[in-house]
Parts: sequence; C-alpha cells; structure tokens
Amino acid sequence: MKRLILFLIVSNLLFVSCSINKETKLIELKTKSFQISIDEKGYISKLIDVETGTNYLSNDTIAPIMSVSRNDEIVYPQSAELKENTLILKYGEGVEATIKFEQKESHISFELLSLSNSENINLIIWGPYPSTIKKVIGETVGVVQGEEFAIGIQALNPKTLGGYPWNENDCMPQIDIFEQDDYSDMKEEGKRHVLYRVEAAKPTGFGSTLQAYCRNRLNDRIIENWGHEKYLAPAFEDGGYIGSKIALFGCPVKNALETIGKIEIAEGLPHPMIDNKWGKIAPSASSAYLIMGFGENDVDRVIAVTKKAGLKYLDHPGPFESWGHFKLNKKQFPKGIESMKNCVEIAEKQGIILGVHTLSNFITTNDEYVTPVPDKRLAKVGSSTITEEINKSQTEISVESPDFFNQYKNSHLNTVMIGNELIRYGVVSENEPWKLLDCQRGAFYTKASMHQNGSEISKLADHAYKVFLTNNELSKEMAENIAELFNKTGLRQISFDGLEGNRSTGMGNYGETLFVKAWYDKLNEKIKSHYIADASRTTHYFWHIYTRMNWGEPWYAGFRESQIEYRLKNQKYFKRNLMPAMLGWFLMTSETSIEDIEWLLARSAAFDAGFAFVCNYEAIEKNGNSDRIMHLIGEWEKVRIAGLFTEEQKQRMEDINNEFSLEKLNDKEWNFFQVFSGKFKHEKKLRQPGEPLYSTFKFEHIGNEKTINFILTAIDSDVSEITMEIDNYKKIVLATTIHAGELIKYTGGKKAYVYDKNWQLINKFEVDPSAFQVSNGEHSITFDCEFNKTGTEPMVKLEIRTFGTAENIFFK
Repeated sequence: MKRLILFLIVSNLLFVSCSINKETKLIELKTKSFQISIDEKGYISKLIDVETGTNYLSNDTIAPIMSVSRNDEIVYPQSAELKENTLILKYGEGVEATIKFEQKESHISFELLSLSNSENINLIIWGPYPSTIKKVIGETVGVVQGEEFAIGIQALNPKTLGGYPWNENDCMPQIDIFEQDDYSDMKEEGKRHVLYRVEAAKPTGFGSTLQAYCRNRLNDRIIENWGHEKYLAPAFEDGGYIGSKIALFGCPVKNALETIGKIEIAEGLPHPMIDNKWGKIAPSASSAYLIMGFGENDVDRVIAVTKKAGLKYLDHPGPFESWGHFKLNKKQFPKGIESMKNCVEIAEKQGIILGVHTLSNFITTNDEYVTPVPDKRLAKVGSSTITEEINKSQTEISVESPDFFNQYKNSHLNTVMIGNELIRYGVVSENEPWKLLDCQRGAFYTKASMHQNGSEISKLADHAYKVFLTNNELSKEMAENIAELFNKTGLRQISFDGLEGNRSTGMGNYGETLFVKAWYDKLNEKIKSHYIADASRTTHYFWHIYTRMNWGEPWYAGFRESQIEYRLKNQKYFKRNLMPAMLGWFLMTSETSIEDIEWLLARSAAFDAGFAFVCNYEAIEKNGNSDRIMHLIGEWEKVRIAGLFTEEQKQRMEDINNEFSLEKLNDKEWNFFQVFSGKFKHEKKLRQPGEPLYSTFKFEHIGNEKTINFILTAIDSDVSEITMEIDNYKKIVLATTIHAGELIKYTGGKKAYVYDKNWQLINKFEVDPSAFQVSNGEHSITFDCEFNKTGTEPMVKLEIRTFGTAENIFFK
C-alpha cells in the first residue's frame, strides 16, 4: 500500500504543463484529462475535456479564479499575470493576491500565499465556476457529472469551506428544485422534486457552479446563529484566508471517484481504509449492522445475535454515563476502559467489530465539564456584566444589557455562568434596569457564590436534549476524548450523531469539520487502518473522513412507513455524492413480521444500501419469528454484498410497492421470487335486510400456476365463520375462531396456522391446498366472517400473496 501511495505522489508531481498561449494570451493549466484557461483579467475562460476538446464553461455568468469581499462587497480581479508557478491577481487600490498553483496528473491545486493591502477584506471566494454540466450535481462532494465528463472542486484544508458565503454563520442552505428525471416521486410529469443540501456544487438554470471560500476569523463577530438573532462568534486563529487551498479536476465520469482518491493521497487528505481498500469503495462500507446494548457480562450473548443475523458490525446505542468525558456506564462496564477493551477483544475473536453511538459535542449536565465547577469553554451565546454585587441567595440579577439573555427561541436550560457558578433564570425584565428574574442559584450542583459588580455574566448555548455545547477549543478536546476511547479499547465503528451541535462554535460547517478532523487526527494508525464512521450531518471536507451517512429514524411507524420518502430521497443524494448508501435505522419489535423484514431487505438490495437493525432482548424473546428474521437478514446481506443481484432485479426492487422473497438452497445458491401482494380490509357493515355483508377484492397473479398464501388479522374484534370464495366458485371455510389481535397465516400445504400478535403459535388447522391454486392473471376473492365481542372499529385485514417464477441466484 505504501508503495502505491508513493507511486501516486511521484506520478502526480511529474505531470506539469503550464503555458501562455501567444495568440490568445490565455494562461493554460493542464492535467492528463483536463485543461483550465485563465484570461488576462483573472477569469476562467475555458474548462476543457482534453480528449474531446469540449469546453464546459458556461458563458451565462463570470468565472473569477478568486474574488475577495471587502467591507462586505465582492471585488473581482482586474488583471492576471503568470510568474513561474504563481498567479498574480490584481484587484485595484493596491490589493494583490499571490496564488500558487501546481499541476498534477489528477488535478490542479490553487493556494493563496499572500494578499496585500488586505485591511477590511473579510473573506476570499474561489469561483463560483460555472459549467454547462447538469445531469448529476453532487453538492456535498463538489462534483458535477454530464453524459461523459465530470468536473469537480475539492477544498484541501478544513478552513476552506465548500460552498459560498450565503450565510454569515457559514451554515449551508437547502434548496428545493424540480429536475428532469424518471424517478417515481414525480410532482410534475417527467420531473422530480429534489432537496439539495447546497455546498461545493450547486444546480443552476444554465447547468451548475462549483465554489469554495475562506473567512477571516481573527476578530469577534456578532451573527445570527443557533436560533438566536445575536450570537457571539469568537475570534479564531487559523491564519485567516492565507493558506486557503483548493483543487480543480476534470475527468471521464467513470473516473470521478477514483480521481478524488488520487487527490486525497497526493494532497495528504484523510484517506481511511476498510479491509485494505479505500473506505469509499470497500464492500464493507455499506454493511448492515446491529444496534443493541451490551456490557461485559452479556457481550457473548449479543455477539451470538449478531452472528445469527449474519452481520459483522455491532454498535452500542448508549454506553456512556455522561457525554463530554464519555465515561462508560459502570453497570455495563464495571472496569471502564478495561471492560470495553475486553468486549472488543472477545468480539474480534469471533469476527465481530464493535462500535458506539455518540452525541458529538453535546454535554450532559452531570458531566465534569458542567459540575461541580463548570468549564470556561462551554459555548456562550454572548456576555454582559452584572451592575450590582449579588449575594449567594439573590434571585434577581441586574445586567448591563439584555442582549443575548432575552432570546428564548432556542433556549432550553436558560442558564448563565458567573465565575464558577451556573444560574438558571426565568425571564429578563421588559424594561430597564435590566434584570434576570426568578433565578435558581447554584444550578447543576455548582456552588452559589457572591459576585462583585462588573463581573462577567454569560448566557450558555444549549440544545433541546437538555445539554450544553462547546466552544471550538472544548469541541476539539471532546473529539479527542472519543478518539482516545477508540485508541484504548480498539472500537472501530462510530455514529457521530448531533454534529450540528458544533455550530455552537459560531463557525457553522467549519466547526463541524474541525470536530471530526480532531477525532481523526487523534486516532492511532491501527484504528485508521480500518474504521467505519457514519453521521447525522455531512460537510464537504468531512466527506474525506466519514464512511457514509445513515439517515432515517425508526420511531414513528413500522418499517414501511417511518420516514420512507425521506429514506428513498437520501439514496439519490448518496448516489450523486459518490458515497456508500445506507437506509437508516429500523426497529425490530415483538410484532415484526417476516414480510416486513423481506420488504426492508429488498430495499437494501435495490439500492445496495446497508441499514442499522435496532433490537433488544425483549423483542427477540417475544417475537416468534426471531430466528427466521435473523436468518433472512444474513442471507440477503450475503447475496447483496457479493453483488449477485442483477441490475434488472435491483430496478424492480426499487419500487417500494413490489415485494420479494429469498429462499436458501445451499451455501452458494438461492431462489429469488417476486411476490404479488394485495392488501384488503373487510369491515363490519350495517346493511338493510337481504343486502350482502361480504366484501369482494381483486388481485393479480403473474406467472405459472401457484398457491395463494394469505395473512388474515382480526382487528378490534373476535372473528369466526370465516369464508373465502375464489373467482366466484371455489368456496373455502376456515374452521377456526381467532381473537382480536390474532392472525391466521397460510403458506401452502395442508395446514394453516394461528398466531398471536407476537407471532407465537397458538393453533393450527387443516385446509385443502387444491382450493388455493390460481393461474396467471386477474382473480377475485369474496370474503365474509362473523364479528364477535367487537370493539369500536371491528375489521379484518387480509393480505393475499402469490409467488412469481423462481429466479436462480448463485456464486459462479
């Protein structure tokens, strides 16, 4: 691997081609596949595919190589001059930028070395660079793709933010547009609605733009941030815009991801590995994983569940007593780090990799950063001074200014800090003299104290989870706390939830990036050689550190309903941003069915997307399908990771209304079936005498003659005298009674089975299998029953299922 990296670095350095075209006076910079031309005024005039000669620059707008913002007004270059390997851009009034460029096989880099007469210049902007390319816009990764050619931008250090300074708080906006496409979530014929998390690339009417920028953060700023109209963004020493650096590249579409990998290596960006492969292309990058709590005493039991499900990764959803120092729960890990390390080693011996879920820079109120002595680096909305001496018990505190304190919109703990004391308050007086009213002294077990007139008082930033947040210095320390946990225990998977909390630094996306960069930099080489990181948030630079995003929560409904539209839209986002796909979290309950599991697994296979499977002992023990569920997860995952599903099969599985089933034949061979499903409801009816009470439903079977399978569920009533008549001549009587919440399931053969709501077997009874045979085509089914001991809304849910022709899948 080291030899490969050395080869790539050397080959990149050897590729140099820079010239001034004598006829056009254009500065021409080239890579193996891409050429940039810069005119004498400092504007890009061509973005050329070297192989075809096609110029992808849009002429609908200007394309400055770099502009500056002086006194909040954008100033563009007036001239450009080539001096060896630097561009000299002049902006007037003595402002002159020196930009170093390097031409490498994969890309061209630009770095700001100096900027003269830079007083009142608050930021610099790379681009926007407009192109006519519009087929695929990867807004986060910063790559736009056409039919044949792709052009991209990469920020080469964290302070260079992918995006444009649309917001003073450096949080990138989201935009809704309609795009031409053929996906099923259409709102206009031939178009689809797309939510873009706009950053390094942006869709436009003429095609797209690529952009990045860097802000001078050497002075305090008051900005709108974190739900507050006034928020202090403290000064931050990172060299300002000097040293801001980007890469531009162009290549065939098929080589876009590979090219970014080469840029990472050439520029010393994070390039994490999984199983000796780059994390963005490793098969394990989209692995499904189990989320289940464990401790030193029961880790073997949870590992057994993980293995039964055929999974390799196991995440603990919440192993910490507090967030901040991330001390492990003593009940589960009595010896702390040593206990977790022991769990990791036990798991590794059985081929299982352990991970944890974190809330990034959220600090619980029981953590040592808060109590008994609060850390001065807790994030502050802003500060003032007290105007009177206060004693230990005073409940009204006079302040010089109400600013920062009377902002309640995103204030959940209403806490201020004076010295080493935390104080909670109710409201701020409406008129002068300004006072914090109804104060609770010595909050969160800090010490109530006397405070002198003129003492600083600061409003603390917080979150709806009832936690405090961090300034940049404390963010870095907390990230390193998590990294040290990984270094000492050998944990190798992490979910960075709540990354948006780092906006408390006043630096928006930059604050988020610095947090994860601090974590990555602190990891030892062993962990860096194989880890998986997903997150709730993403930024342009963070793309190089994380493995994947994993959005979609399971708490709101069943598998088929909980945020399903959101989950599917995310698949398009992942694809256009060149990252492994994931479906989010799914919760197993005691009532989870085989049919729901295979619905999920078909979606996973369709998008080649992993998922987090959340479960617990209670659900596993109560659910009569548990063993079958775990078996199916393992089999589907094995086939998916091996790439055995065809593109045609995947396309069918993308439609969430289609259902499928997988049958294992042996260790290397399976039968794959499309399932044709109709879901119906028969409700208790009040009709006039003589009017039928039955319901008639239509369903379709596609394929050769098959046996109808069905699931019949009693809702809010006991049900008896159940009859079904197929195609108006084959009458079937189900000789059983079921109670409310129970169900009957028939999957072929001479017996049907009665289950409780947790799929525990209650009873079974004889049926005639010949009565359930149907041919290809449309059919009708007439259903009737008696409702007994009814509730308020008695009904029967009936699902009819038939299986298409077996499609054989096997390892070649």
